[in-house]
Amino acid sequence: MDKMLRFNTISEYNAFNNNITKHPLVSVVDFSKAAPRSGSRMYFGFYTIFLKDVKCGDLVYGRNTYDYQEGTLVFMAPGQVAGMRGNGEVYQPKGFGVVFHPDLIPGTSLGKHIQEYSFFDYASNEALHLSDREREIVLDCFSKIDYELDQTIDKHSKRMITTNIELLLGNCIRFYDRQFITREHVNCGILEKFELMLNGYFESDKPQTVGLPSVAYCAEQLNLSPNYFGDVIKRETGKTAMEYIQAKLIDIAKERIFDTNKTISQIAYTLGFKYPQHFARLFKQQVGHTPLEYRSLN
Repeated sequence: MDKMLRFNTISEYNAFNNNITKHPLVSVVDFSKAAPRSGSRMYFGFYTIFLKDVKCGDLVYGRNTYDYQEGTLVFMAPGQVAGMRGNGEVYQPKGFGVVFHPDLIPGTSLGKHIQEYSFFDYASNEALHLSDREREIVLDCFSKIDYELDQTIDKHSKRMITTNIELLLGNCIRFYDRQFITREHVNCGILEKFELMLNGYFESDKPQTVGLPSVAYCAEQLNLSPNYFGDVIKRETGKTAMEYIQAKLIDIAKERIFDTNKTISQIAYTLGFKYPQHFARLFKQQVGHTPLEYRSLN
């Protein structure tokens, strides 16, 4: 089994990659300075943004290819583990990265908005694939952060550094929007599979045995991370994944309510609700009538 390397501080990670620590809470890492290494797993106690500076041909996604392979950005949040090649092959790391500790951002605009950058919780196969122009913009953002790190630390340093990290992340949101658009037909396939999965779920006995389908469960069935899955559904439908699940549940409930051989409580249980009152409350929120009122009105 590959060994686990743990990096809790920026200085530990800089030392591992033969980079100088200019600031204890943030660094721009040049991986070409690192010694050749073999596969291992790495735990990070800080935010990481890796620009994988390798050419490996066109990105193959299903049966489709995309020409955004000049650079790939991978994002990780504190507490995550990255798996490297574990076949014993020695390789020379290349590319750049920005790493920053959570202690850097409290009291800053970045700290207030960090949860909005959902791509920190995407899986590695949902990375951001950059065009040549986008890669230039990312490297320019890296350069701006590194420039601030070269200055003497003063009362302006924290704001200037975090502002430039925000600029980088804001650009990444824009680039991911482009990536979602270029894969629009792929994303539609995800939506179709989601719809089929929900139909199959409610036609089975899973609602009674498992309960209501969660966003995490649906994402797992589609081999996607919950955040990426949620972002795709939001962009395709304008609804959150949970809102979409609830809408599907209500549509099915409307049909089952007309089966007068079953009580409203029985219908609630077949849909996965532990407590019928929770079903009644959600139904009224969505439809404007209680299930009993809806049955009598129709």
